[in-house]
Amino acid sequence: MNGVPAWAEGLSPRRRRVVDLFRRGQRDIVATFERLDGDGSFGDHTWARPEGGGGTARVIEGGRVFERGGVNVSAVRGASVPASLARAHPGIEGAPFFATGISMVLHARNPFVPAFHANFRYFEVGSGADPEVWWFGGGADLTPAYPHADDVRHFHGTLAAWCARHEHTDYATWKAVCDDYFTVRHRGEMRGVGGVFFDELTGVEEARAGGDAIFERDIECISDGIDTLTSAYVPLVERRAATPHGERERAWQALRRGRYVEFNLVYDRGTLFGLQTGGNIEAILMSMPPIASWSFDHHPEPGTPEAAALAAFQPRDWLAGEADAAESAPNTHPQEVETR
Repeated sequence: MNGVPAWAEGLSPRRRRVVDLFRRGQRDIVATFERLDGDGSFGDHTWARPEGGGGTARVIEGGRVFERGGVNVSAVRGASVPASLARAHPGIEGAPFFATGISMVLHARNPFVPAFHANFRYFEVGSGADPEVWWFGGGADLTPAYPHADDVRHFHGTLAAWCARHEHTDYATWKAVCDDYFTVRHRGEMRGVGGVFFDELTGVEEARAGGDAIFERDIECISDGIDTLTSAYVPLVERRAATPHGERERAWQALRRGRYVEFNLVYDRGTLFGLQTGGNIEAILMSMPPIASWSFDHHPEPGTPEAAALAAFQPRDWLAGEADAAESAPNTHPQEVETR
């Protein structure tokens, strides 16, 4: 790719392939979201990490459709594996590491457009020429304020179809992992309606034994996953971006965004990893919504769309027709409808 930033220079051939894949994904996804927004554009913020590496964050704020969003690619190197990963993989303590990833979060202006998050990442332990340990991870999840069953089925169905194209993936397992991971445990509810999430596309021992063949299989799967993201999310934006809404719906959206913030600051491992490895604070926190709120002991009134929404924030099989209760009324206060 042309115009390689300084943080992406001097990489081994394998690392170069992964970084180029993520940079290509960033370019294509940003172009898609800019066309979808129509007015806003993604600014470019490139940063360097003194210990090695850096990244480029593409961020939109105040757009017609997207109130805030970002698509970030980074690659960092370090002399010693972070403690959180060393605990999960005994034997790699104190070893040099390389980590690269693409991550994105979109917060739409309209409360009926779900928030969207996805990331894919690659991690190596070793000098780079012949990594001792490596793996891909990632996933995607959807966080609507007002869940619509057909939207959630489309999202999960598209991810399930991606998994079905690759024999070594498992949608059912990845969905269960996602449901568990994105649970705001102190609230007893999921952040949204889930998706798929996996820590290791191929286990470390199998990857080591399989060598280059396993790497080729996995990078093909991740490339397909990146290409799947827009087909999973864009139709939902197109379907809901013009839905009438008013102050009530915006207030509920802000409360649900508060749950989003709670999860990211208390539980999110990506946030923790970025902070532990000296990542760029602005890039790490680009996932935060522009407006969020908290209301003391808030409970929506029974029978309201807001009360119905809460039922969707628990694990369920969205592809087995169990999601009908999540269908929300489009607007219950037409006198408060915003015109923008």
